[in-house]
Amino acid sequence: MNAVRLGVNIDHVATLRQARGGMEPEPVVAAGIAEMAGADGITIHLREDRRHIQDRDLRLLRETVQTRLNLEMACCEPILDIAVATLPDQATLVPERRQELTTEGGLDVAGSLRPVTDAVRRLQDAGIPVSLFIEPSAEQVAASAQSGAQSVELHTGAYANARTPEDRARRLSQLAQAAAAARDLGLRVHAGHGLNYTNVRPVIALPEVEEVNIGHSIISRALFVGLAQAVREMKSLMAR
Repeated sequence: MNAVRLGVNIDHVATLRQARGGMEPEPVVAAGIAEMAGADGITIHLREDRRHIQDRDLRLLRETVQTRLNLEMACCEPILDIAVATLPDQATLVPERRQELTTEGGLDVAGSLRPVTDAVRRLQDAGIPVSLFIEPSAEQVAASAQSGAQSVELHTGAYANARTPEDRARRLSQLAQAAAAARDLGLRVHAGHGLNYTNVRPVIALPEVEEVNIGHSIISRALFVGLAQAVREMKSLMAR
């Protein structure tokens, strides 16, 4: 089995910059360091409220990222326009609420199949592969396949936040079932949200999972050991 790819989310580098409204730290520099340390891709979320990543960041990262640029985005016309103009290597459709601290759950593809399908088609017509960030449920997996997306990213938040071994095992089982169902329907399988140095290995052990996207944990670790070392540590952990 091929090694699971690591996408490093650098949103929180931009969060720190925006806290002062200045020019540093620079997300483009962070992306380069992460890539040189072994990241297989760079993930950013261009939110409608622009609370961290800015349009300028997306343009520069599109020019400089050497691996794969994954753009997380809401299913809305202004952001779709930007994605089509910028052409990231992948677009991941996610839910978005103005008052949330971070993405709180998966996209309700089953409940909004028509607009999601329209967004998927528009992105794919521009040559952009599409992944859908969803809860690990049979209903959402089936709807994702129906939308025409190539991939799903399973929301691992419930697993990551589980307080007991029993609950963690139950949540992991849900992820395993959803991953198997997605593969059976021809979808590629990614995973992300809340994954860190202590809980990532059971997720990447699922045979269907090809990629994980991790941000907060790596950027937090980087405060103490540096970004390059934080990425290398995660890559080493995932390789064992």
